[in-house]
Order: sequence, then structure tokens, then C-alpha cells
Amino acid sequence: MTHYYRYYVLVMLTVVSMINIMDRLILSILLEDIKAEFTFTDTQLGVLAGLAFALFYALMSIPIARWADISNRKNILAAALIIWSGMTALCGAATGFVSLFLARLGVGIGEAGGSPPSYSIIADYFKPSERARAMGVYVTGSVLGTGGGLIVGGLLGEWLGWRMTFLALGIPGILLGVILYYTVQEPPRGRYDTGSDESKQAIDIKRTLNSLASNKVYVRVSFSFAMLTMVGYAMALWLAPIMLRNFEVSMGMVGLYLGGTYILGGIPGPLIGGYLTDYMVKRDARWCAWIPAIFILSSVTTFWFSLSADSLSAFLGFFALTYALFMVPQGASLSMLQSSLGSGERALGMSFVLLVTTMVGLALGPLLVGLFSDLLAPTYGVKSLNYSLMSVCGAAAAIAALCYVWTSRAMPHPSELDQAQQH
Repeated sequence: MTHYYRYYVLVMLTVVSMINIMDRLILSILLEDIKAEFTFTDTQLGVLAGLAFALFYALMSIPIARWADISNRKNILAAALIIWSGMTALCGAATGFVSLFLARLGVGIGEAGGSPPSYSIIADYFKPSERARAMGVYVTGSVLGTGGGLIVGGLLGEWLGWRMTFLALGIPGILLGVILYYTVQEPPRGRYDTGSDESKQAIDIKRTLNSLASNKVYVRVSFSFAMLTMVGYAMALWLAPIMLRNFEVSMGMVGLYLGGTYILGGIPGPLIGGYLTDYMVKRDARWCAWIPAIFILSSVTTFWFSLSADSLSAFLGFFALTYALFMVPQGASLSMLQSSLGSGERALGMSFVLLVTTMVGLALGPLLVGLFSDLLAPTYGVKSLNYSLMSVCGAAAAIAALCYVWTSRAMPHPSELDQAQQH
């Protein structure tokens, strides 16, 4: 295995992450057409976009992650990719709310096997001092998936209709799953971690759960990341409907404009955040928590200007800045989580993170936006969705910033490290 092979693996996992997010969020650009065909309310759309996917995604991630801690992670990832891509294709055959809800459940079951094995594999291909940068690269997959899904979904939705769009996006993932299975090698578990080989293996489930529950940094950053995720999912799932309701623009152009803005604003953010974090933590490890707190508050400030804009250009311009700021904390958050966990508990530990972020960020966030939008509609009309999204994101960001500061209090002060080294 060559030194450069790990970058091939990182690129492959980043592409898988892109497909993961694309299949998860493609519904957002198609919501208005689906609403028109089935006469759904915004609350029903919020259930389909968030809760339907999140239920089994959250529940299945824990046993699958435990499996990844004791088994071949690459094989699990390849199988999961094939399953969720097939279920994405089946979404196009929905005949109503129940059938589309069940198809989205299937996507969630498959995607539950995506992130935990990927995080664990990356941690065994890159040293701790390189992980924030590697995670920053990996996070760009979610940016490309969000932006690319909007662009491709918008254009295909306009040309082929929403049903064929699901089918067209599902098939490539099945092919990628086969390629991943045959070309990605399983790395030695815990190769860059300190301790004996025995300590790097997964321990029994009770000891693992006790270890996670007593890990202050892990617990606190998990809650912080959940609130950060609520902002991200709320934006990703509701901005396309907002554009279609507020501006004279077609679905294809919404996908092109909004998807391009996601990519333009999103790619620099995690890369800059990864390098900034790796640099600042050399001075004080607590910057790993302070950076997310600063940038999440900055992002919702500019998001307010975006949602208040009267012109499409101003809306997109402010949102590009918003998303760039929002993506800066991603690498720092994932690096904190990975570094706080032992190699034998990483996949299971990340599955609990996904459980919390999914139920709080994905299941609850979009649903709250849809519910508040329906409540505000009699008073504010078409702008009800804007005000609802602004309120949910603002509240979640404030809580996230406080939680990140709380996380920093569990991290060692430089003077404490100096004293420990002297002894």
C-alpha cells in the first residue's frame, strides 16, 4: 500500500459522502412538484424530508456501527451504499404519502451504514495531526452532494419529472458501491493510536457505553454538533421551496443557482476550517471548540440578510457567505469527536453522534420549520416559510454556540498540559 493510496481512499469516501447527501436531500428540490401532485401540507413535507428518513437512519446506525467496530468496515460501507441507492430509485414509484414515507425509511436504513465506517476508516489512514484536514476534505463531499443534488435534481426534475429523477440518481450509487468493494482496502485498526494492540480492539458493549458516557468532551461536542446540524438540514431542505415561492424562477434554475451557491460557498469553508483548526490548536486545544462557536453565530447573522432579501442576486450572495461561514466548524467538530474516541469505539461512538444529530437536526429541524410555516401562513402568506426558517435556525445556532463553549470547558488548559509534562 503506497503513501498516496490513502488519498485515493479519501477521495472515494468523499464521493460516497457526496452520493449519501445527494440521495438524502434530493427531495428538497422536488418538494413543490410532489406537494402539487399529492396536495401535501408543509408539515407533511417536513415529515417526509426529515422524520421519515431519520427514524430508521438513527435506530439502525447503532447496531451497524457496532458491527463496523468488530468487522470489515469497507464491506459494510459498500453494502450500505448499494442499499440506499436502490431505495432512492424506489422513491420514484411512490403513489402517495405512505408509500413515499416507507421508501424514505428504506433510504435511511441504507444510509445508516455510511458515515460511521467512513469516519473510522479515515482515522486509520491519517495521523491525529492530519485528521482535521482529512475530515475537511471528506466534508466537501456533503457540500458537493448538497449543491450537486440541487443542480442535477433541478434540471432532471424539470426535464424528466420528479419520479424519473429519483431513478436516475439511484443507479450510479449502486455502481459506485461495486467499485468501492473491489478497490478500497480495509486499513489496520488503530494504526496511529497509542497503546497495545489489544487496547485498540473493540471491547464489550457495556464497557464501551460506559466509556462513552463518561467522556465529557465526546458528550458535549455531540450535543453541540446536533444543534449545528439542525441549522444545516433546515437550510438544505427548505431553501429551494423558499426560492420557488419568493422569486419568479423555474425549478431547473433554482437547482442551478442554489446548487452553485452551495458549492461556491461550501467548498472553501471546511478546507479553511480544517487548516485554521490544525494551526490554532497548536496554541490552545480549546480553539477546536471556540472556532465552531464563533462561526455558527456569524453564519446565522448573514443568513438573516439572505432570507430578508428582495432580489434573487442578494439572496444568493448572502447565502454563499452564510454557507461558507457555516461549513468552517465541520472539520473541527469531526476532529474533536474522532480524537476523543479510542479506535475500538469510534464507529459506535459516531453512531451515537449520528443518532443525536439525526433526531435533533434532521427529524426535528425540518419538521419545526414546516409546522411553524403552516401556523404563520394565515398572517404572513408566502413569507411564512422565510420567518419560520429564520426563527428555527437562529435559535438552534445560539444553542449550538453555547454548547461549544460548554465543550471547551471540558478540554485541558495549556497551563495544565505544561504542568503534566513537567511531572
